[in-house]
Amino acid sequence: MATRIDLNPVTRQNGLSRIAVEVEGGRVREAWCGGLLMRGFEQILLGRHPEDAPYLTARVCGICSTAHAVAAALALEDASPVEVPPNGVWLRNLILGADLLQNHIRHLHIMALPDFVPGLNLFGPAPTRGDFRLTPRQVEEYRKHHEAAVAASRQAHEMAATFAGRIPHHRTIMPGGNLWGPTSDRILRFRQLLDRVYAFIRDRLVPGIQELGELYPDYYQLGSRPANFLNFAMFPQPAGQGDPLFPAGAVIEGRWEKVDLRQITEDIRYSWYDEREGRRRALDGRPQPALSEEKADAYSWVKAPRYRGQPMEGGPLARLWLKGFYRRGVSVLDRLMARALETKLVAEEMYRWLDALQPGQPSITPWRAPRRAEGIGLTGAMRGPLAHYVRIENYRIAGYQIITPSAWNLSPRDNEGRRGPAEEALLGTPVRDPHFPVELGRVYRSFDPCNACSTHLWVLDAAGREVGRVRLG
Repeated sequence: MATRIDLNPVTRQNGLSRIAVEVEGGRVREAWCGGLLMRGFEQILLGRHPEDAPYLTARVCGICSTAHAVAAALALEDASPVEVPPNGVWLRNLILGADLLQNHIRHLHIMALPDFVPGLNLFGPAPTRGDFRLTPRQVEEYRKHHEAAVAASRQAHEMAATFAGRIPHHRTIMPGGNLWGPTSDRILRFRQLLDRVYAFIRDRLVPGIQELGELYPDYYQLGSRPANFLNFAMFPQPAGQGDPLFPAGAVIEGRWEKVDLRQITEDIRYSWYDEREGRRRALDGRPQPALSEEKADAYSWVKAPRYRGQPMEGGPLARLWLKGFYRRGVSVLDRLMARALETKLVAEEMYRWLDALQPGQPSITPWRAPRRAEGIGLTGAMRGPLAHYVRIENYRIAGYQIITPSAWNLSPRDNEGRRGPAEEALLGTPVRDPHFPVELGRVYRSFDPCNACSTHLWVLDAAGREVGRVRLG
């Protein structure tokens, strides 16, 4: 007989989510991953001036705000082309790179490692019993790394703010480039901080995850799923100066292909949206909420994006796989290891971008909103591929859609009943103690889950009366 385990909410992640699994014979036989926050930013943008998009969409998430600002700027530049000066390209890369460093450091040390190292619960609940394999000396060493990680992530935020004015929620990224140009003092300040953060990454972060792999080698098999990956180009170079650091591409069952945007669709059969919309392109329609009384099978506010009908995983593992930098496997520790290695790779590349800056040269080209146009902004974000779609009518935003990385990674089932990537990864996971299912957290958090932003699970009317309630599985 199957045992039902319901984790609600899942802690040590961004936003609210819920995991439900059925365990039989000590292993997960079925899984549901539900996002408990409805995203509403597409509605907020309607009727706004297009230049509001980078500012407002940066507030979609406080942990990866730069990625949304960059995607919005790219969408507007696609709608009304303008050549971004080299300084503008390098500055965007440096701001996004610094934001990526702080995210990866925080995720690995504050969100993920407490599932493997007892006592690292300074920032939220962590398991106190379960399958822990470290000696007291190793635990103490990880605690020192943990404290250093907090300082390093703060310094990475300071790096981003050096060129963005503030972080999260920048003040400088706009269509055409970056409002703040490079000055000698800003470059020097950024480099000093980068030296400190890189030293932590090189000497503590990467060796710590490598040691974790030696202690938990079975997690190179757990959390596995098909090698279906998707990535949009990330960290470009100025026009005519070469390829981006991470190339765009799709991998389906191990086979690489160029991304065909026409193959991206969204299913909502198991999401709390009006069923009449069914499968659609990202710019088609405006999904209306539909709560459990109207959709009995739905269990998530997250939609189910698909590429060629397939659930696709994004993030550091996808990027390094497509780059040919890391292809060991698809598992919990492969995701964690890829995140650590990507952190080091990006930090090293940031020195080159910093050297390329030219004080006194322009960092932005004036951009004018078109009367009517459509644009698509594609970039990589901390957790995977990020797409912003904009439609402009009469100089105002008439349509805006965002497909976030966690929509890909944490999607529910689609119209054909295919599970999302995290649901696939949970299948077969051993659970030793249903009352302390630490294994579920290890698998789920390997995706660096984020369900941040929007409205609460329960919907109330003006008098405070409950209108609808939702369920999972």
